[in-house]
Amino acid sequence: MTSNTRVVVIGAGLAGVRLARRLGELGVPAVLVGEETHAPYNRVLLADVLAGRYTPDVIALPAPGEITRARVTGIDRAAREVLCADGSAIAYDTLVLATGSNPVLPALRGLFDPERRELPEGVHAFRTMDDCLGLSEAVRPGVKAVVIGGGLLGVSAARALAQRDAQVVLAQQAERLMERQLDPSASKLVRRHLTDLGVEVHTETRVRGVRSIGGIVRSVVMADGYALDADIVVLACGVHPRVGLAEQAGLAVRKGVIVDDELRTSDPHIRAIGDCAQHDGQVYGLATPALEQADVLAELLAEEAGAGGDAAARYTGTRALTRLTLAGQDFFDLAAFGETDPRPGDDVIQLADATRGTYRKVVVRDDRLVGGVLVGELGTVGALARAWEGAEPLPENGAPLLHLLTNDGGS
Repeated sequence: MTSNTRVVVIGAGLAGVRLARRLGELGVPAVLVGEETHAPYNRVLLADVLAGRYTPDVIALPAPGEITRARVTGIDRAAREVLCADGSAIAYDTLVLATGSNPVLPALRGLFDPERRELPEGVHAFRTMDDCLGLSEAVRPGVKAVVIGGGLLGVSAARALAQRDAQVVLAQQAERLMERQLDPSASKLVRRHLTDLGVEVHTETRVRGVRSIGGIVRSVVMADGYALDADIVVLACGVHPRVGLAEQAGLAVRKGVIVDDELRTSDPHIRAIGDCAQHDGQVYGLATPALEQADVLAELLAEEAGAGGDAAARYTGTRALTRLTLAGQDFFDLAAFGETDPRPGDDVIQLADATRGTYRKVVVRDDRLVGGVLVGELGTVGALARAWEGAEPLPENGAPLLHLLTNDGGS
């Protein structure tokens, strides 16, 4: 690779913007291609925009320079060109896919207008700034909102709508909220927090369909036939990696675009980072791994371009911590990392304070901290996360670990 190598990055989300900025700092210009009309923004904070806590400009990402606004429709690997919907083509020497993920649209009766193949008016995904602004426009005090999905996104959306004085019902198919990250005790506290805000929470319940009149949603129909009146329906059923371009181009794809430790796909001229990338069998779908991948790739591409960089940089995985901070008057904070469900023989330390609504639990295996859940007053999260990330043996005396759980200055 020579110093005039053309790096093209598809996707102006957290991963793509971070990569373009880091490359710029290292003296390697990159062409950043994004299809959204908004300035790049931090998707993690969309719920705060919906709640009215932030305006869109507050969550804007530091601009990486010029962004090419285009919808990419294909990749010509032989010609090394990116093909765009307007008929233009962008040449590349190295192409980086940072295409992110799409919301999962569940197979519900009545979800799509059979003629227009569009969601009925009032039904919203919650993934992009346009989704957020459309939903924000539709919310008013007393409006009846049904959130389908009780994971991280569903909980955030339900709380934001409640803070806008909507009448909110959250329907979750699993037995508890945020079941992938939280144990039953922590999940109960999340449920209590939402209930205190006026959210009606239904778990172990399945949605069968939505009913519309004249293309406008009117109700959500449950599996038992019961109908929930709805002016707004929010689909928070998870996301899946956006891999259509990679599949069309013939790249190796399983759940995500398969990459090695240098973030290289099955084509040596194409890399992938962020939500769309699958490394060592793992698709993270979280901000921290995306940023770490971008930083590693910036070093590698800068070195290949003869602009410094670190030829030895490698991405070997991220021990990702899930953090949900629900700011505002009714502040709520939680963190979960590693294995929160103990195996037989594991040691578990738990501290709970029902009055303050706090809960702390860590799982220790073979003298190593392997996971934890913290809800409320998270001063200890930094020290515990460092102990977990370091994977170092804990002192034989259990007192220091108990100290970490009780020392609110640990972060």
